[in-house]
Amino acid sequence: MKKLSRKQIAAMLMALVMVLSLAACGGSSGGSAGSSGGDSGASSGSSDSGSGSGAGTATPAPAPTTDFPTKGISVICPWGAGGGTDACLRALCEAMGKDLGQTLTVDNRTGGGGIIGHQAIADAGTDGYTIGMITFELATYKPLGTNELTWEDYDLLCRVNTDAATVTVNTEWAKANNITDLQSYVDYCLAHPGDVQMGGAGNASVWHVAGGYLMNETGIDIQMITYEEGAATAVQNAASGFIQGVTVSLAEARNFIESGHLICLGVMSEDRNPVFPDVPTCKEQGYDVQYFTQRGMACAKGTDPAVLEVLRDACAKAVEDPDFVTFMDNNGQTIAYLDADEYAAYMEQNAVDVASAMEALGLLA
Repeated sequence: MKKLSRKQIAAMLMALVMVLSLAACGGSSGGSAGSSGGDSGASSGSSDSGSGSGAGTATPAPAPTTDFPTKGISVICPWGAGGGTDACLRALCEAMGKDLGQTLTVDNRTGGGGIIGHQAIADAGTDGYTIGMITFELATYKPLGTNELTWEDYDLLCRVNTDAATVTVNTEWAKANNITDLQSYVDYCLAHPGDVQMGGAGNASVWHVAGGYLMNETGIDIQMITYEEGAATAVQNAASGFIQGVTVSLAEARNFIESGHLICLGVMSEDRNPVFPDVPTCKEQGYDVQYFTQRGMACAKGTDPAVLEVLRDACAKAVEDPDFVTFMDNNGQTIAYLDADEYAAYMEQNAVDVASAMEALGLLA
């Protein structure tokens, strides 16, 4: 074998060093790729690739984060200050603020039967600094032909609250006609089609549409009397005997039920109301009619996913906050949390059900 010169040996050693360096770089790149893949969802993969790096000291890249929020958040309420939605929202904002470390300020945008506020939420920026509370009435705008907004125009955060409708009637009228439960009420209505007058609130309001749900499920024909000034007047008229009953929530009829002027025959919910544990649900009595006003949190469509995650997590924690729970109990409002995916499924079905009930009332555009 030909003897190699010192220069040739040096050149060979240099080439070997370069090959080894390239191999080491290739191994390091492979480790980084593994860490990157872990960030996209496989946290266990991230840990494995980090421990398998050549030097043994590399750490996996952190998952994508956001510093949101760095300032206060504006929260739109489509209804006036002092109402049920406003009260629920203000308490929720207090609870969310504890987790987010920022102040959430309620901005009441009223008018148009809630349309102005709902539109403002849909038109807000996508940075998460303007969010809002959407309510039952959102499902009525398109069927009524008053606005094209639907739940699909938002990125949903969660459902917060529901208050079930009821079948609540004048006590003296019920006694005079041997009505003691939901079945005897249905039997009477079937025997007297169109005679029984039930009150709700304004035209196409949540409690007006409740009458449509009741008719659809039971096959009865009743007159739904509307009260543009709200449910309070309907309840007073039912208690006084001007109409036979109402389809409002227990919270709104509570005083007259406790005074004995009204009797609740059934609650349109899955479970009994803890304030009135002796009042059965409609479902228990053979009529699976579940209907309630609902309130949830949402923001503009297209909001940054990282921001959505922060807001959704804050909502989930807020509904379990002891101060919020106490407030809702004292205010007679039911916490009925659904996460974003569950809320979307609920809203999709709710849109169908509300339109059907509105058709029964002759409210479709």
